[in-house]
Amino acid sequence: MINVFVLQNGRLNQVPIASRADLENAPAVWVDLLDPTDEERAWVKAAYGVILPGEDEVQDIEASARYYEAENGDLHLRTDFLREEEDGPSRIVTVAFILAKKILFSVHTDDLPVFRLVRLRARSRPGSIEDYMDVLLDLYATDAEYSADALEGIYESLEDVSQRVLQKEFTDQDAASALNAIAHEEDLNGRIRRNMMDTRRAVSFLMRGRLLNTDQFEEARQILRDIESLDGHTSFLFDKINFLMDATVGFININQNKIIKIFSVASVAFLPPTLIASIYGMNFEFLPELHWHFGYGWSLGLMVVSAIAPFLYFRHRGWLK
Repeated sequence: MINVFVLQNGRLNQVPIASRADLENAPAVWVDLLDPTDEERAWVKAAYGVILPGEDEVQDIEASARYYEAENGDLHLRTDFLREEEDGPSRIVTVAFILAKKILFSVHTDDLPVFRLVRLRARSRPGSIEDYMDVLLDLYATDAEYSADALEGIYESLEDVSQRVLQKEFTDQDAASALNAIAHEEDLNGRIRRNMMDTRRAVSFLMRGRLLNTDQFEEARQILRDIESLDGHTSFLFDKINFLMDATVGFININQNKIIKIFSVASVAFLPPTLIASIYGMNFEFLPELHWHFGYGWSLGLMVVSAIAPFLYFRHRGWLK
């Protein structure tokens, strides 16, 4: 799919593309290609002389391949963007950017929420975008905001987990649910941190390459400050996740110790009756029961008393609580 955007009255508007002629006649500022076909790639090459990278090339994360200038002067960038999934773990989607002929080309396989948000904002805020570089910076700024929103979601999720962990009754089923939620949020937090690191590198590359004018350079510095402010939140969330993980594992150990305590008390309590029964079961030459009519009753009563006495002692010491 090819999405072509042009500047009209200070707004970024999308132009419908149905053929190669439509692509050649559109004064594009941003050409966004979502999982393009071979035919669409041929259209872009014929209209602008730009060779789009393949899917394997987009996924290339070699440090030397993420930012480079081609022989024809086109600037190529590879940037990671975060995508949260409602019914599964979050993912990192790599987007290939090409800066050529004062047009921003973007190639990706997934429809990212950051791109949708930039398109909506550009239509509602006239004058916010003046050229292709503003579009790229707006994508990076929106990506930082998207990461911040994701961090707020982690705060809310961990708050819910905290209430469950610190409740009075915390069963093993509650612990399993809490561990699953904590692991999910830890994975998301790590992906957010990676995403911000990659965005920081991309913006820094644009600043070092002197590709920005004065206003754009200041906007890039503001993006870096926003990303810097999020680092403290990710670190705090890592600490909070570790605390909740330790607390959950601690409650699991407590529940297991309760079970072990029951077996320990039972084994100690039934040790005296076992000893008495073993003594009375010995094969003596003269058994006391032969001369005492209540001998067996006495032995059974003694066994019961010897079993109850340890429980009373344990209860007195508070070991059964």
